[in-house]
Amino acid sequence: MPLLEPIRALHGEMTAWRRDIHAHPETAFEEHRTAQVVAGLLTAFGLEVHRGLAQTGVVGTLRAGSGKRAIGLRADLDALHIREQNTFAHRSNYEGKMHACGHDGHTTMLLGAAKYLASTRRFDGTVHFIFQPAEENEGGGREMVAEGLFEKFPCDAVYGMHNWPGMPVGQFGAVAGPVMASFDVFEIAIAGRGAHGAMPHTGIDPVVAGAALVQALQTIPSRTVNPVDAAVVSVTQFHAGDTWNVIPAEANLRGTTRAFRPDVQDAIEAGIRRIVAGIDATYGTTSTVRYERRYPPTINAERETAIAGAAIAKVVGEQNLQTDLQPTMGAEDFAFMLQAKPGCYVFIGNGPGEGGCILHNPRYDFNDEILPIGASYWATLAEHVLGSR
Repeated sequence: MPLLEPIRALHGEMTAWRRDIHAHPETAFEEHRTAQVVAGLLTAFGLEVHRGLAQTGVVGTLRAGSGKRAIGLRADLDALHIREQNTFAHRSNYEGKMHACGHDGHTTMLLGAAKYLASTRRFDGTVHFIFQPAEENEGGGREMVAEGLFEKFPCDAVYGMHNWPGMPVGQFGAVAGPVMASFDVFEIAIAGRGAHGAMPHTGIDPVVAGAALVQALQTIPSRTVNPVDAAVVSVTQFHAGDTWNVIPAEANLRGTTRAFRPDVQDAIEAGIRRIVAGIDATYGTTSTVRYERRYPPTINAERETAIAGAAIAKVVGEQNLQTDLQPTMGAEDFAFMLQAKPGCYVFIGNGPGEGGCILHNPRYDFNDEILPIGASYWATLAEHVLGSR
């Protein structure tokens, strides 16, 4: 595998960075230590460093030559609210928090590329290394864009990368078009009338209405959305009642929906509201619906996907580039950056997902063997896009 030799030589150093970050996970907008580590390393490499965008975001800027072109390379900083079950030495030091999605590895690979490019500067233009907070649920990417990321750091294109358990080490996936779905959430408060459990006829039972609603919502993807379009409606929480012999006065349902197109998102939201109104009419309940659009679909631009694919082929060979991956219904707030700028979000193989080494699992750990592969991709991409002096 023709990795960049100076980056291969950084493998041990990158592993140490990654494991330190893994041992000190920080969740959305609280990545203070992580941001300090990143900013310190970027400064030591000789980059211009800007802190504070979206609270804990860090942007490092590297210029070479006189070229006016600029690209952004993005990694995410945050961890998850998961209690780690691993027992190795670099396991989380913080109870109830862990890097269960590999953002520690993403950050490290981009740092490795920054160190290499700062020492070689074999490109003509500007590279902005974007370290984004709060990818998990809280929309740090949206906040960075809203606070002027691309006004402060102009980019012609922006690129992202995520590790993918189950994909062999040494392989990448790069696909034009939708690669990840939208992420919306809903909350339905069902108001009934409480009663004795032995006298249900004196009340209005929100549990029965809620149970019917859970089933009815599944007709949205199966009967409302065109079968050729992907859609998911998942009720993930159902809260009602406190004891055995009381029919509660209210029930609360929460869940998530996914789609690849805005018109499908619209159909899902309208379908939820229509079905809730029908349940109320049928069971005598009174419900309120809160529907929140969180993340848009992640959609890769064709030109930038081809550029990313060419860089990947230089690093691992064209035979190790997958261009026919099926989109995933997971979501990613890099989508906000892709709404603002053309770009491409690729997947890097993390190896077999054995022993719980799958995303968002308490036994997950990023595969350190792929650190130089990902860093070589980032560096090669910058050199490929910006050419040489």
